[in-house]
Amino acid sequence: MAGSGALRALPALLLLLLAAGALGKPTVRQERARPGAAQHEDRPGFQYDHEAFLGKEEARSFDQLSPEESRERLGKIVDRIDDNKDGYITTEELKTWIKRVQKRYIYENVAKVWKDYDLNKDDKIAWEEYKQATYGYYLENPEEFQDATDQHSFKKMLPRDERRFKTADLDGDLAATREEFTAFLHPEEFEHMKNIVVLETLEDIDKNEDGFVDQDEYIADMFANEEGGPEPDWVITEREQFSDFRDLNKDGKMDKDEIQHWILPQDYDHALAEARHLVYESDVDKDQKLTKEEVLDNWNMFVGSQATNYGEDLTRNHDEL
Repeated sequence: MAGSGALRALPALLLLLLAAGALGKPTVRQERARPGAAQHEDRPGFQYDHEAFLGKEEARSFDQLSPEESRERLGKIVDRIDDNKDGYITTEELKTWIKRVQKRYIYENVAKVWKDYDLNKDDKIAWEEYKQATYGYYLENPEEFQDATDQHSFKKMLPRDERRFKTADLDGDLAATREEFTAFLHPEEFEHMKNIVVLETLEDIDKNEDGFVDQDEYIADMFANEEGGPEPDWVITEREQFSDFRDLNKDGKMDKDEIQHWILPQDYDHALAEARHLVYESDVDKDQKLTKEEVLDNWNMFVGSQATNYGEDLTRNHDEL
């Protein structure tokens, strides 16, 4: 999750840690949590809408369907969203659905990786279990990681993960329950983890390590001008966003409070914003609610199919959080 470009702006370095044999299956860890954008972002092919409405995994499965199959399955979903069965989908019903989808994705994600870390099968994940499953191969075979970039990544991520794990571990026993491990993997969803989300964001973007994020660092996190030409219009807009809305005290940089305001705005409901967007774009008769027909007429905004040109990109980039 942060502004009109934030989902694009906060790319995470995914580390594929190849742990073999007794060290468990390969595990994937992302470098920093990324809260949702503070404004709706229209990605090509309605990717943002599909993931918000269906969840990441379900969105990918729809991309394998024919348009006819997608419409049919969407119709069944619409019936489930219509909670009071009055034949209309309201913004509130749509918001409730999107929140439910988001929560389902998070807990399904935790369930999927749980067995990779709970090595002794006691229904808890101790820090030592997590460290062994994720970093064991590196710790036991450091000679295989001679590349300076790899060494830096591992040395940076291990203490960072330990700090995040201990923050999620509310009872301090160094063994995470499912709820605590959920907070560890998805800190942006938990109030007591917000400081970690802010700190990790600061550490990633603050390249000169002065404890702040200036405008150039903010832009560099989302755009690398490798060809040296003029900046695209959207980058110029982001610079204006930084000056007008990110740098609240106008000192030319963002401190931790301003970063939190950017990535974790208290007065912004992502699910409500997406619900309003979907209703606005599909409400043909402008009565501020949707019939099943209106949803199905605009089906490609809600779900994908083999016919959508972005399906391959969504499948390829689906793990980018």
